[in-house]
Formats: sequence, structure tokens, C-alpha cells
Amino acid sequence: MPEDESTRRCLVTGATGYIGGRLVPELLDAGYAVRCLARTPEKLRDHPWADRVETVRGDVTDAESLRSAFEGVHTAYYLVHALGTGRGFEETDRRAARLFAEQARAAGVRRIVYLGGLTPTGVPESELSAHLRSRAEVGHILLASGVPTAVLRAAVIIGSGSASFEMLRYLTERLPLMVTPSWVRTRIQPIAVRDVLHCLVGAATLPPDVSRSFDIGGPDVLTYRGMMRRYAAVAGLPRRLILPVPVLTPGLSSHWIGLVTPVPRSIARPLTESLRHEVVCSENDLARYVPDPPTGRIGFDDSVRLALKRLRDADVPTRWSSAAVPGAPSDPLPTDPDWAGGSLYTDRRERTVDAPPDALWRVIEGIGGENGWYSFPLAWAVRGWLDRLAGGVGLRRGRRDTARLRVGDSLDFWRVEAIEPGRLLRLRAEMRLPGLAWLELSVDHDDAGATLLRQRALFHPHGLAGQLYWWSVAPFHAVVFGGMARNISEAAARGSK
Repeated sequence: MPEDESTRRCLVTGATGYIGGRLVPELLDAGYAVRCLARTPEKLRDHPWADRVETVRGDVTDAESLRSAFEGVHTAYYLVHALGTGRGFEETDRRAARLFAEQARAAGVRRIVYLGGLTPTGVPESELSAHLRSRAEVGHILLASGVPTAVLRAAVIIGSGSASFEMLRYLTERLPLMVTPSWVRTRIQPIAVRDVLHCLVGAATLPPDVSRSFDIGGPDVLTYRGMMRRYAAVAGLPRRLILPVPVLTPGLSSHWIGLVTPVPRSIARPLTESLRHEVVCSENDLARYVPDPPTGRIGFDDSVRLALKRLRDADVPTRWSSAAVPGAPSDPLPTDPDWAGGSLYTDRRERTVDAPPDALWRVIEGIGGENGWYSFPLAWAVRGWLDRLAGGVGLRRGRRDTARLRVGDSLDFWRVEAIEPGRLLRLRAEMRLPGLAWLELSVDHDDAGATLLRQRALFHPHGLAGQLYWWSVAPFHAVVFGGMARNISEAAARGSK
């Protein structure tokens, strides 16, 4: 790397997401100064690289915050998009890309790097899924910005925690016999997430006169059926029986995937729609400027092995659920006890715990995922299924790490809104609700100095439906929340002996 590149600053948008959160440490290791643009900078606070980057609050749809973020930036990474956020998402993507392009040019940014989707050769963009069509349009807008732009187009990304990998993993592991949609016969060129990151970092060094799209893929071209069978072989599973049928539309497929895998329907649908057409690289021109790693790009089988090893070792730095779920609430917990925003219902529980504070905190921080919620498992399971049926995330997202949490982590159908190690964990609900909800667990001491568990469940109803929801579930709070406080306390006591 030329010496002056070590002083170059990169702006990373989407740093709270799956790719962005992994790209930042790669850029730092390559000697770049990194600035992250985030709507909620607090979500980056607990990343191991947080103290090595500059974080600014802003949004790609806000011109003023972009102007500040672009100051002194050499390379700007555009890693944001709306995966099926509802009607109007194409217009939102379009408006954000245009604003990003305009402000980058005005600020004198030297290069834009964008990770888009691989589109099928010979298929008019008008016939593509709305998701792929929007991805392609964003690429065109950035290429027309006047700033040298590299549009890297990838198909399925294989890596621990990616939505595509999670979908493949759960479908293969849970269904030894599958009646599948016809798109399982579609040819795909998957790429390992390590190779995606290698290409993204390398794109910052492209010559100024290079402004174009590049296809990026791994060495294997497979059908989705072939990917499932090879996953089963790598994972040591019996051979899967896969029966494609033509009646499963993308809409029906997304419902089916939403029930079987942790990937919610809002994300599964654009992923499945993108698989209707063959997505195979038509060129490998990026290798002329960004040589492959010395050992070459990672094949499908090895990328699966690496992903599974990370899962076994609980070493998954980011997941698809690191990014906010489309349509999920993002309002922070109101801090004013006399909040004027309307009703704020609260269920409070306190229990003295026969254990030191650190033992209680270990149980609190380990809640959810495989450890469960320490309360009436059937009630939580039913609530999770109802949420999945309503198109929500349900309980299957689990945890990124079995023992540690950080702000922004998804935790089943919650998201970590605040964490003060040893003292406070606050979760914000991302289930489908007629209102906003939080669950707060904290470690304290009573007047006698004994360890005290404080637990609060809060709900801000929206309209009559929200009021009816609260009062319909209130009779069960003693079982659900009372049982939770009791069982957490008992687990802490057992763990301290």
C-alpha cells in the first residue's frame, strides 16, 4: 500500500449491519482511518473496534448529516438498502442514493464503493424482482454521480450469520425431505464473505479512471439444490431428498421459509425472488486491479466449513439481524417518568437474590437464545409462533454470542437497546405489537446490602388496539413476568454455589 494511503479516510455507511460491521476492522487492519455514519451510534459502542473509529450520527437521507460525514473522506462505502421495508422502498432507496451521490461529489470524495446484487445476464431490469431492480438502480445512480464508483455485484454471500447462509442452514438441517419451489434448480455463483470483504477493501485502491460495475463470485457455480446437498455433506447430515414443484411462488416460499428458518418473511421474500433467475458472474475483471488472495477465492464447501466453525466457537462478529428489522420499532425508552406521550403501562418485579451481583448479572446477560427466558416456555413459544405467523421475527433469531451482549444485538424478538455491564440490560421488542414494548433487568442492592433483582416490562399502546392488547395479556403477567424474576433469581443462586 502506498504510504499516503495510510492517512486516507474511509466513510462506512451501514456499519451496524452484517457486511459493514465486518468491513470496518478489515479497513482498520489495512491502515485506513475509518469514520462510521450511523443513525444510532450507540449500537457501535460495544464492538471491539469502536475506540479505533470515528462515529458520527446521521442518515443517508439527511443532506446535512452527509455533508458533515463526507468532510475529508477519500472513499465512501455505500452499504445500506431496504430489504422489503414495505411500499415505497424503491423510492426511498432512489432518494437516498441520489442524495449520497450529490453530497459525495460536492465534498470532493475520490471514490464510492457500493455492494449490490448480481443481476441475470440478458434479463431486462423491468422483469427483475423489486429488490434486485432497486439494487441495480442504486448502482446506476452512484455510477452517474461524477465520482469514480465501483459497484460490486454479488449473488449469495456465504458466511456465519448472513441471511442467505442462515436460510440455507436451517432449511437443510431441519428438513430431511423437502418439497421445494422450482427456483432450487436455478444456477447460482455464491461467494464467501471473506472474499467479499477482500474485494471491498481492495476497491478503495482502484485507479481514478476506473468507474464501473464488477461481478464478484466464488469458484463454484451450483444450483440451490446442490448447495443444500453439499451443505448437508459438509455438516455431516444424511443426504437430503429435495422435490421441486412449480406451485410454490416467491410469496408462498417466503411464508414457508419464515416458518422454518429464523429469517422473517420481510427478508425471505426478496431473497427468494432474487433466485428466480440465474445469477452467475459474466466477468472477473476486478482481479486485474484487486488480485485474489494467495490461496485463491474460497470454494463453497470451505466457506460452509468456516461458517460452521465460527458458529461452533460462538465467534460470529455480525449477523443478518445486526441490522434493524424492516418495520420494527426504533423509539428509545422514554426517560421522563411523567412522559407526555400517552399511557406507559409498567409491570414491576423485585426479588432479593441469594447470590453475589456478578452471579446474577451472568444469568441476566445470558438470557434468551438456547438459555430461554426463565418463564413458562409454552407461553413464550406460542408468542413466538404468533409473531412468525404475523410476519414478524419470532424467537428463532437467537443470540449472536452465547454469553455476551452488546448494544444493537438481536435477542430472539428483542433488540438490546442499552447495556451497562454488571448493572442494567434493556431490551426493546421487535415483535409485531400494537405499540412499543421494553423489558428491563437490573442488578441492585437492598437496604441491607443484599443483591436485588429489579425487573420492569413496559408498554406504550398505540390506539384502542394497544389498550385492548395490554389488558388482555395483563392477567398472565404474574405467571410470565413473576416466574421470570423468580427463576432468574434461583438460577443465579444455583450458579453461585
